[in-house]
Amino acid sequence: MTRAIRFARTGGPEVLTFEEVSPPEPKAGEALVRHRAIGVNFIDTYHRSGLYPVPLPSGLGSEAAGVVEKIGAGVTEVRVGQRVGYAGGPPGAYAEARTYAANRLIPLPDAITDEVAAGALLKGMTAEFLIHRTYAVERGQTVLWHAAAGGVGLIACQWLAAIGARVIGTVGSDEKAELARRHGCHETIVYTRENFAKRVRELTDNRGVSVVYDSVGKSTFSDSLDCLEPRGMMVSFGNASGKPEPLDILQLSQKGSLFLTRPTLVTYTRTREELLGSASMLFKAIETGVKVEIGQRFPLANAADAQRALENRGTVGSTLLTV
Repeated sequence: MTRAIRFARTGGPEVLTFEEVSPPEPKAGEALVRHRAIGVNFIDTYHRSGLYPVPLPSGLGSEAAGVVEKIGAGVTEVRVGQRVGYAGGPPGAYAEARTYAANRLIPLPDAITDEVAAGALLKGMTAEFLIHRTYAVERGQTVLWHAAAGGVGLIACQWLAAIGARVIGTVGSDEKAELARRHGCHETIVYTRENFAKRVRELTDNRGVSVVYDSVGKSTFSDSLDCLEPRGMMVSFGNASGKPEPLDILQLSQKGSLFLTRPTLVTYTRTREELLGSASMLFKAIETGVKVEIGQRFPLANAADAQRALENRGTVGSTLLTV
């Protein structure tokens, strides 16, 4: 037996329960992973709330790091005793151990600790595909990143600064602004007291930015379009404040022939080659200076508290569950 967070109905963090479960024996192509650290992400709250429906009852969580304990028939990608991590796939990471598809497990280099892997894989590979493949940011371009002090934001802003981009980040407080500046932001906007679209125009001499990366959603989407230069790219990749309102597509032409995309990590890591390639770029970035900020840790049994903190904007950097 092992213990895991489960939920049988959608709702707030109070629907989460801590239960004893029996992880199934790994079948062909699967491995049993004993977790050492578990990442907490906004997508977990979307599954719990029903925004992204999953079959119920269900486990929760999309990111973890640990050690392979058993393997099923035909598994060649990993071996027993090997340190691995993963990001994505069916919910179930909020557990002491789980079975997982072996071809989606990522071997961890010695230089990457379990906590760093659990705090960075989903967020860091998201940053990788966003800034290198969804919109390939180049030296000299100006970028607006919403929630710059969040888990994805702190990684991405450092990475963008290393590329040579100018990074403008929105944050919710002066403390978060300072943290974002220490992690690559050149200018920060405290959205609780400033109109970020107006401030972006001031900071860019009214030119606008090349690309906006927005994981906030409803409360920032419309004004973000006003931050873009002609033919700029709006990258919407999250819904922390709720889903954006429906868009009249003519707005994209009226505001300067803008581009709009809603990418996901799963489609950018469809093949094992893409998955390992994205992880390799992330590990290289970490080994050459990108820091992974572990802002807070909660015991696995207190996963509901971790989600409350995340939804109330009470976190910085990555949030972990400890086992």
